[in-house]
Amino acid sequence: MVLTEAPLAFGSNSPALRRVHVTADGAGSDFRLALGNGQHLQILDCALNGGKIAVAVVPLDLDGFDRIEAIRRFLAALHGRAIPPDSRLTLQQRARLRRMLRAFDGQRAGATQQEIAQVLLNIPRLDRDEWQASSARHAVKSLLRDARAMVAGGYRKLLRHRRPR
Repeated sequence: MVLTEAPLAFGSNSPALRRVHVTADGAGSDFRLALGNGQHLQILDCALNGGKIAVAVVPLDLDGFDRIEAIRRFLAALHGRAIPPDSRLTLQQRARLRRMLRAFDGQRAGATQQEIAQVLLNIPRLDRDEWQASSARHAVKSLLRDARAMVAGGYRKLLRHRRPR
């Protein structure tokens, strides 16, 4: 999605975004929108001048559906309405992603796979033979494999819904 200035024909009944910072190269601006409760939505590198009415430009490709959903959430925040939930990930997927990142961080910090399993899966210390046959070992290997793929660029998939092929 691209935010840009609205043509004059769109009128001026939409709230204007206030510029908080101009990027160093002058190509775009950063804007901040107060969401209430001290929270702000920061929009980076917009093609807007401060105080102008914004429009969202959505390419008509398959990712357009995801962009339209993001615009719905943005509009709700902009107009002080309840923000619809982000439906790209289920609660189980979010929990697994958290475990993946914790496993990845643990491995980078030098923890063994068994130590990671003890923390993430709440298992006791196992001897070598028990560990080799443990389902927890395979679960940690799967978490680490998927975490490495995510860190290597697969995180972009988080921005999209699953689609039938």
